[in-house]
Amino acid sequence: MTVTITRTSTESAPSPIANVPYVGAGVLGSALGLDKIYMKRAFAAAGLPIVDYLSITRRQYEQDPNAFVALVEARLGYPCFSKFANSGSSVGTTKAHNRAELVAGLRLAAGFDRKLLVEQGVDARELEVSLLGNDEPQASVVGEVVPAHEFYDYDAKYLDEGSRLFIPAAIDAGVADEVRAMAVRAFQAVDAAGMARVDFFMERKIGRVVVNELNTIPGFTRISMYPKLWEASGLSYPKLIERLVDLAIERHDDKQRSQTAIDTKLLESGTNR
Repeated sequence: MTVTITRTSTESAPSPIANVPYVGAGVLGSALGLDKIYMKRAFAAAGLPIVDYLSITRRQYEQDPNAFVALVEARLGYPCFSKFANSGSSVGTTKAHNRAELVAGLRLAAGFDRKLLVEQGVDARELEVSLLGNDEPQASVVGEVVPAHEFYDYDAKYLDEGSRLFIPAAIDAGVADEVRAMAVRAFQAVDAAGMARVDFFMERKIGRVVVNELNTIPGFTRISMYPKLWEASGLSYPKLIERLVDLAIERHDDKQRSQTAIDTKLLESGTNR
């Protein structure tokens, strides 16, 4: 007698239902890629450098906002960035130079999500790397974003044409290698798959590189950083699409190797031992 077991997989999103190949991260990678707090915890656990930050739930903040603001001032100082955990495209992200701006930023972020965080501000260049692969991802050349505004906010990304992209970034070869290696580690730390873009800060005064965040579904137009970085690395837009499809099929085929049915005789023999 054979019993079929239905299980919830952390490896892929639609697979338990449709069992079809798809491009991109599975349930775990997608969840960590969306939640900035747990993403940072995964990076820290993997030994990757990140900016100092504090997190709090909306309810906790509302119970004693002054205490949290005082903690931010004591530990992080100004400038700092307030945002909500599940934000994207810098929506709800505010740069605070003083207490009034911090309080206003937290109030804005609290309107979007129940989990909030504040990150220490650093004077840094913004670097980006595209990743492609599954268990053994490859990293593209390093690019740099020079935002049109004080930081790379929503308007600077989508509305103001003054932001500039430099590919490759004007950094030393050794630093570029370090950034690319860190990008691979970040990809693996959140169990990403298929594609991702990893963003970094390189502090201007001391040259320290820290991981900012990982995007499991990066912008993918022909003018977006993700495909432009791969084009500069020698992989054209059409070939990039083909490679992503191949990776989706490769991951799906590997998943089919996992057993989902067991013989009850084996269970009984194990119980009787």
